[in-house]
Amino acid sequence: MAKDKAAETAEDAPAKGGKKKMIIIAAVALVALLGGVYKFVLAKPAEAEAKEPEPGITLTLDPININLADGHFLKLGISLLFTVEGSTGHGEPEGSAALDDAISLFSGEEVSVLSVPKNREKLKKELLEMVNEDYHHGVMKVYFTNFVMQ
Repeated sequence: MAKDKAAETAEDAPAKGGKKKMIIIAAVALVALLGGVYKFVLAKPAEAEAKEPEPGITLTLDPININLADGHFLKLGISLLFTVEGSTGHGEPEGSAALDDAISLFSGEEVSVLSVPKNREKLKKELLEMVNEDYHHGVMKVYFTNFVMQ
């Protein structure tokens, strides 16, 4: 009789283990299905959250002369592209803060540094960061409209 009970237990063990595996697989499949439904149907798309700001007005400033190193100078003209939010409110933006930032950034710079396009792009990005501090992050882009070194 002991052999019969051992035989029955051995036969029941694979059946119980098989049922457990099926339950686990079904649970994992259900979780995966629910996750997919959430991601594609219920969750907001990432593009909607990281929406580009809408361009507003462009303020073009008169060129200024900036003293460079070794007696050289830079004639620099810039335009500021504001966002719609940065364009509205207190009338047309005034550009003296941006010109002051440009003077601070470019004064005393070497002509050899400014002659390299990659360096000019880096300085343009720095100028954009400086200008955005002054204009409360309302400037989308800075354009060089005049860039003449002598």
